[in-house]
Amino acid sequence: MVATSQSLAAAAGLEILMQGGNAIDAAIATAACLTVVEPTSNGIGGDAFAIVWHNGEMHGLNSSGPAPQSISIESVIKAGYSKMPELGPLAVTVPGAPAAWAELSRRFGKLALAKVLAPAITHASAGYPVSPTVSEAWKNGFARFKKASPEHVFRPWFDTFAPSGSTPRPGEVWRSEAHARTLQSIAETHAESFYRGDLTEKISRFVQQSGGFLSCDDLAAFSPEWVKPISVAYRGYEVWEIPPNGQGLVALMALNILREFSFASRESVDTYHKQIEALKLAFTDGRRFITDPKHMPVSVEQLLSPEYARQRRDLMGEEALMPEPGKPADGGTVYLCTADSEGNMVSYIQSNYAGFGSGLVVPDTGIALQNRGTGFSLDPDHPNHLMGGKKTYHTIIPGFLTRQGEPVGPFGVMGGFMQPQGHLQVVMNAIDHNLSPQACLDAPRWRWDEAKTIVVEHGFPKHIAEALARRGHNMKWSMGSGGFGRGQIIWREPDGVLAGATEPRADGCVASW
Repeated sequence: MVATSQSLAAAAGLEILMQGGNAIDAAIATAACLTVVEPTSNGIGGDAFAIVWHNGEMHGLNSSGPAPQSISIESVIKAGYSKMPELGPLAVTVPGAPAAWAELSRRFGKLALAKVLAPAITHASAGYPVSPTVSEAWKNGFARFKKASPEHVFRPWFDTFAPSGSTPRPGEVWRSEAHARTLQSIAETHAESFYRGDLTEKISRFVQQSGGFLSCDDLAAFSPEWVKPISVAYRGYEVWEIPPNGQGLVALMALNILREFSFASRESVDTYHKQIEALKLAFTDGRRFITDPKHMPVSVEQLLSPEYARQRRDLMGEEALMPEPGKPADGGTVYLCTADSEGNMVSYIQSNYAGFGSGLVVPDTGIALQNRGTGFSLDPDHPNHLMGGKKTYHTIIPGFLTRQGEPVGPFGVMGGFMQPQGHLQVVMNAIDHNLSPQACLDAPRWRWDEAKTIVVEHGFPKHIAEALARRGHNMKWSMGSGGFGRGQIIWREPDGVLAGATEPRADGCVASW
């Protein structure tokens, strides 16, 4: 089974399964295809994380790239910025996605990488009809870059993604021969050409000509990290996330706070109130402490300790609180999931961060470079301050659920800072309220933005929103589904049957064989 936000990408993963590939091969194929068919959310120049269940063991992959070695707080301030820019060359960090594909293939794949990337290459070369949600996001990206300056820095974006002067309409066929050539090169060289070859030179030259710092040495020095996923126990299940620099820790801290409560009803003001309050406390800590793990002032163990969860839980009352960081004791992204007949399962996520990313597209390559560097702080006293060679606080997080050491399956909700909030709501929908995978994703969502502000989407119970307002929450209604994430789930039932679900908020698909 393959579940993701675009049907052609799901079909690409299924095609690889039908050719004898495993869940890891299918995840790589789907991920590469998503850079083609959903370029509004991810690209070859983005980052990736994965949780892999393979032969009865769990593995975590962090393939997020650091800031260029030569960048500094002083250099950004000298360029005229008081905070990290959202667009342009200074926001570019080392891309990790191609290295993730190569590393996953090397360690766990059954098929050659060239075969696994073939569906993505075909779609890029031959073209595909653009889906409705992607078309709308494409149009929004066009408008954003039209306002950006200097114009020459963003000109290759328009040459690549709007060569006719406009973005593709729903159903319009779009193709990129340059994208296809780059994917072919990555496939044939196992991503060596991207990090230590001709693509390396093109990427570095363009970024530096545009005023950035990314160098050939930065790319050549990069390699993905195999990490041990972190977890909390929650009502007989284990909820797993990738450790920092990812923000999955936020979801785990919130669940750690909530697990001492009982929730008899989902549609209860008390249920929503406690979810919101726990998430606010966890997120405030996350934004204060999460960064490159080598630079975190406190440990994951401290933040997930029962004592600290109790300390944060004791702050919760009947009224909405104004969250502040605690003091522990010393001591638009795309998501996909896959499963195969051998029992292997993959939770995978990759992103350019904000939509198309930095707006920099390396000429004649189709490589849209991410703007992950915008997450750094220019305050030298903040744990997540900018430093050459350092990884920033990262929003993209794959999730995984087990029970008594056996896999239940992968899940994820993309969408910037919505992601741990989506994880919390999906996990509680599944475990506390026993909803099916599809019902978990269909349920109306809420989102904490800042202070006491909670945004709810269409379909959220009006009487609950009014009751939350009486408790001091600043309730706001969203006019659409944007900003609430887009998720997928695959659960494996005890008899081996797979149950998959995909978002009503995206052009998603669950493909099975």
